[in-house]
Amino acid sequence: MLRVLLCAATLLACAAGAASAGTLEDVQQREKLSCGVNAGLIGFASLDSRNEWTGFDVDLCRALAAAVLGDPTAVSFVETTNATRFTLLLSGELDVLVRNTTWSFATDVGLKLDFAGINYYDGQRFMVPKTMGVSSATELSGKRICMQPDTKTAMNLDEYFARNNITYERIEVENLAQAQTFYLEGECEVFTADASSLAAIRAAFKAPGDHLLLGDVISKEPLGPVVRQGDDDWADVVRWVLNALITAEELGVTSVNIDEMRESTNNPEIARLLGTEGRMGELLGLDAEWAVRAIRAGGNYGEIFARNIGETTPIGLSRGLNLQWTNGGLLYSPPFR
Repeated sequence: MLRVLLCAATLLACAAGAASAGTLEDVQQREKLSCGVNAGLIGFASLDSRNEWTGFDVDLCRALAAAVLGDPTAVSFVETTNATRFTLLLSGELDVLVRNTTWSFATDVGLKLDFAGINYYDGQRFMVPKTMGVSSATELSGKRICMQPDTKTAMNLDEYFARNNITYERIEVENLAQAQTFYLEGECEVFTADASSLAAIRAAFKAPGDHLLLGDVISKEPLGPVVRQGDDDWADVVRWVLNALITAEELGVTSVNIDEMRESTNNPEIARLLGTEGRMGELLGLDAEWAVRAIRAGGNYGEIFARNIGETTPIGLSRGLNLQWTNGGLLYSPPFR
């Protein structure tokens, strides 16, 4: 992470210039949104059999394009890695980064980035072959663990094992793809990453049922869309598009009933969300139906989650912390008023 901070620091002056130009205006003039994703992470951002982008993160990009441009397909998806994601964003090649990126002090303050909310509450966990016969991270002493050096994943692991007096053998890898290969070939006995990434990676295995995600969660990993610091208007647009999807689920507005709700609601917050009352679109630099288009593009937050990574998909993730606050989760939007 330190090397990333030092490299990215050289781009900050350029980033300030790019931000001052106004990303919202740039996107509208270009008629295309440039969205950075973690390509190949099944359930989050990958190409389907028709060579079309699909996934949880992809749907947020499409909702943003729908809100800003009126067209959910007006997106240029840019493949990013842990090494390139911040450089591409700070250089202006991306308008927004929507992939597994943790909101931390280092990424927020150190890189001068703005997180436009949290779209997934995650945590670092461990995956092991079921044949290993372990059920807890405290049983991993002496195991070979694949690790990208100088990453928050490595830092979390070292700190957790040090606190629990656990030793391990570090097998250094260049990226998650190499870690996956080493794990499947047996060079590593344990695979560690954010739980959502592990679930997505496991879903692509020939025998996913042969591998177990241990229950131990060793870190907090709040993931969310990222923009360059210094362009508050654009940050507001990204933030409130995400909030619109979250609020829509809370209020029962779906891609199926949105037209009916817009015409018949007597709930003032729904009316404000869907643009029949107030001037929220105008304040964002958009029209009154921005949120309607965002929700219609792929559904509310719950619809997007269930379709891409929910319990009935190969990824098989439960909502957990990502349940609405009314159902015991951490998910909620500031009010639309």
